[in-house]
Amino acid sequence: MSDFTSSFWPIFISAISLGGVFGCVWLIWVAAHTKVAPDSDNTTGHVWDVDLKEMNNPMPRWWVGLFMITVFFGLSYFYLYPGLGTYQGALKWSQVGQMEKEIARGNEQIAPIYAAFKDKDIEKLAEDDQAMAIGDRLFMNNCAQCHGSDAGGSKGFPSLVDKDWLWGGDPEQIVETITNGRQGVMPALAEAVGTAEDARNLANYVLSLSGSPHDAVKADLGKEKFTVCMACHGEDGKGNTALGAPNLTDSVWLHGWGEAAIIERINKGAHNVMPAWDKKFTPEQINILAAYVWGLSNKVGENLTVR
Repeated sequence: MSDFTSSFWPIFISAISLGGVFGCVWLIWVAAHTKVAPDSDNTTGHVWDVDLKEMNNPMPRWWVGLFMITVFFGLSYFYLYPGLGTYQGALKWSQVGQMEKEIARGNEQIAPIYAAFKDKDIEKLAEDDQAMAIGDRLFMNNCAQCHGSDAGGSKGFPSLVDKDWLWGGDPEQIVETITNGRQGVMPALAEAVGTAEDARNLANYVLSLSGSPHDAVKADLGKEKFTVCMACHGEDGKGNTALGAPNLTDSVWLHGWGEAAIIERINKGAHNVMPAWDKKFTPEQINILAAYVWGLSNKVGENLTVR
């Protein structure tokens, strides 16, 4: 697909590219047909710094040869490869195609390594030291940028070392999350909740669900407003892994803890995206990575203390 949004740009770029090549041809032609009458001492008459004179010697033939090679190379390149606007080149080469070939070749080379883990269950893979060493590298190179090198997450990026799973923590659910990605959306609810005071009351009620410090009077007033939230978070506030709705009764706060942070989420909503990895990873790699992630949360205690 062309990146150009107007027919002007491919023509403009083609003109500049070909202009550079034919400019070399013009320079060679002018140099070959232009004669300068030399002075008696074989100089052009140009003098710098009192006595520095320019000799009237012809251009070395190897320079001419290099110019001709440059012209031939440039025209050959433009014919074989994309370089003239939307023209794809005779070889139909592209950066994306080259990348896909290299990925396929790399996957073919490492296939024997992953073949040993092909039919193992996720939980069994989590007990395999070699598989977990591979999983650690996969995680560090691809997941740590968001979830952190210790998988502890940060604001807006879930921790993977506790048992608070937005989309479910079963091995099959983790595989599905890695394979297809996830999109978690909380709509802005300012209008549905009501006034700013109503939002503050609701925030205190949400805090009360987890036993966090809160204003009991405001929480009692905000309880009736929680009906707006029940569709996703449930009547008891324990969330819904089918929707990626967080559990509001524990001490894990994905977008920040406290009255102000919760009010901001109520008023502005949130939209979290995890990309799908099925185009980059093979099924075997996804299984090993899922086993590694599953193992992270199954090596910690049951009590949630992360905030």
